[in-house]
Amino acid sequence: MIPLEEAQAHVLSTCRVLDPADVALADARALVLAAEVVSPEAVPPFANTAMDGYAVRAVDTNGAGEAQPVRLRVVDELPAGRAPERAVGPGEAIRIMTGAPVPDGADAIVMVERTRVDGDTVLVQAEANHGDHVRAAGGDIAAGAVVFERGTALTPAHIGVLASIGVERAHVFRRPRVGVLSTGDELVERGPLQPGQIRDSNRPMLLALVAEAGCEPVDLGSARDDEALITSRITHAADTCDALLTSGGVSVGDYDYVKAVLEQLAKERAGSAFVWWQVAIKPAKPFAFGTLGAVPVFGLPGNPVSSHVSFELFARPALRTMMGRHDPFRPEVDAVAAAPMRRRPDGKLYLDRVRVWYEDGEYRCERSGAQASNVLSAMANANGLALLPDGEGVDTGEHLRVMLLS
Repeated sequence: MIPLEEAQAHVLSTCRVLDPADVALADARALVLAAEVVSPEAVPPFANTAMDGYAVRAVDTNGAGEAQPVRLRVVDELPAGRAPERAVGPGEAIRIMTGAPVPDGADAIVMVERTRVDGDTVLVQAEANHGDHVRAAGGDIAAGAVVFERGTALTPAHIGVLASIGVERAHVFRRPRVGVLSTGDELVERGPLQPGQIRDSNRPMLLALVAEAGCEPVDLGSARDDEALITSRITHAADTCDALLTSGGVSVGDYDYVKAVLEQLAKERAGSAFVWWQVAIKPAKPFAFGTLGAVPVFGLPGNPVSSHVSFELFARPALRTMMGRHDPFRPEVDAVAAAPMRRRPDGKLYLDRVRVWYEDGEYRCERSGAQASNVLSAMANANGLALLPDGEGVDTGEHLRVMLLS
């Protein structure tokens, strides 16, 4: 068996970052910038008010208070979206709405809550200081400033900032197109089950995992155990996708056609190579990986929990690497076992499905259900994978590492 870390290192070293592309800002969420972004303009582009109130000269409000307000003549009203038409002179004020440009002559805003209207004048009941409630031009971003560095993963807030400086298309590493193929005569997509048949749960699950990882899922359907059909599906995927996930057919059985097809295609395509591993983990021990030309292919186990765990350990980090991410792996935390998690020594790392929560300053966890590799409901109830090294496991109150899935 091969250690997990060695298998992961081989996978990540094989997967290259995809070429950059310009994409619409609306489609750039979770993608990674392929170049730094320099702002062509200041944000905000002009000094504006942070409050509804009155634009004034601070000096004109000296000594103002509730008992002895200062009276100023209101000479204009300025809503957001309109340029000022006159300046504020001595003893004057302009009614102003949040976001409107600060007119010439004014150097402070008095909140409307600190004023009282009296005819065509306003009674200011608080002294203003220079700069009160004024957002300076370029106070957020200066023109010519580097806004984001190359390698920045774009969150919704990043996209908002890019929109604020007029960026319409982001120069990013492409979102991988990832084909997902299930194989097996026993799989049924819809309709009643016949004896010996099961529903195909892996493909919908893997398509959802691919989308959650920020990639573009491509549904390649399910293929019966027919070598010619599997060859056709995989060849099409290698010609049209950036990566391929297969589910089932990578073990050592007589009907593991995926393995035979990948070995034959690897001989026919330059730069192709595959490894067939038994990784020292439970679940997800069987794992196939290689490339068809430049396209990485992940041969995941057929048992649904094994397929999910294998995706988390190998495919997800690789796909994020292809997107230019510097954080390919899920975060891990130190947690305390809320109940015993026993295991037997067998040379493997166990990845138990667990429920994780934070309580009294520490993470706690417990198994989310039965741990067999076909019990997908325990995977659905889990938000973490407990990492149990070779040995006897842990007792209540003992510490362990947990990979957070959400």
